[in-house]
Amino acid sequence: MKVGIDARLLSRPITGIGRYTLEICRALVKLENISLYLYSPAPIYTVYASGLEPANIRTRNWDRGLLRQLWSETCLPLWAKEDGVDVLWGPAHRIPRWLPANISRVVTIHDLVWKYAGETMRPLSRRLERYQMPLAVSTADAVVADSQATADAVIEAFSVDADKLSVVTLGTSMAPKAAPDEVLQQLGIDRPYFLFVGTLEPRKNLARLLTAYSCLTESSKARALMVVAGGKGWGGVDINEMVTELDLVDHVRILGYVDESTLATLYANAEFLAMPSLYEGFGLPLIEAMAYGTPVLTANNSSMPEVAGDASLLVDALDTDSIERGLDKLITDDSLKARLAGNAKKNASRYDWDESAKQLVTVFEKAISVRNSRLA
Repeated sequence: MKVGIDARLLSRPITGIGRYTLEICRALVKLENISLYLYSPAPIYTVYASGLEPANIRTRNWDRGLLRQLWSETCLPLWAKEDGVDVLWGPAHRIPRWLPANISRVVTIHDLVWKYAGETMRPLSRRLERYQMPLAVSTADAVVADSQATADAVIEAFSVDADKLSVVTLGTSMAPKAAPDEVLQQLGIDRPYFLFVGTLEPRKNLARLLTAYSCLTESSKARALMVVAGGKGWGGVDINEMVTELDLVDHVRILGYVDESTLATLYANAEFLAMPSLYEGFGLPLIEAMAYGTPVLTANNSSMPEVAGDASLLVDALDTDSIERGLDKLITDDSLKARLAGNAKKNASRYDWDESAKQLVTVFEKAISVRNSRLA
């Protein structure tokens, strides 16, 4: 089977959906009878491409906003036609409109942020999602959702027949942890800590998390630093300003975007992960943390209870007092933390990239069958 993939997210430092694309591609290249054709408007980062042999890679140098959009409706379908792919997979909410009729098409929908938390998105991104996602869902031969919560949302939003939709969850395969004492000390982490991981944008709810942390007693804050790992996003989330205003300079370590090895070390040594997002289609940091036996504090909305399972303490993302109570419990209640930690690795074991790739191939086969039936 020849599988074409819109791999544009691999031409930039990866975050959630980019990591999903990369890990699925790494798993797909290991499967027999699967040939990958990766397409990108800009060169794929060498560190990503080196793990994708023997995939065929086509790129251009159209790494600007409008050019990237133009590429997706011109070069991408042309390359797919020239390579004779059987199916084109859009791993990030979109597929080209002008694909040749004989090419099957599959799209993955990670979330419906534009619908349920649109105010947390860049205005342009929100408009594009509102336009491109319905078009992709309607023209796809098969639709993939990350979680049952997202699948239910897709059915409700687009009136999609259940037989067109498949749930294929994410996996976890973080890098081995580095020497913890050395790495943590270099990062200024000098006592136990809890961890926040995510792009600094409104949807991640960092302002409420910081406010909740600032309301803890001094003794609770002294027992656990707050460590923030994530690249700058948008929406005026100035974490340095918030930390200063909340008098948390001595209690928060701001690391910015970190590499995979450092992130793995942070997960492995954290007391817990704090992820009280306003909305998540899956929430990859949840299983990445749990894979190291680290419990999580997360929100009781969207997919997060489904993914975090019995390794989590759930809070109301819109209620700062609820977040504060959750933080205090996990910082001070060692028996609760130990119980959740004891469930973490087992819960994370439900998610595996190799299994996800095999399930995705089944979806590709289904899409090809649907397309062939339409052309018959």
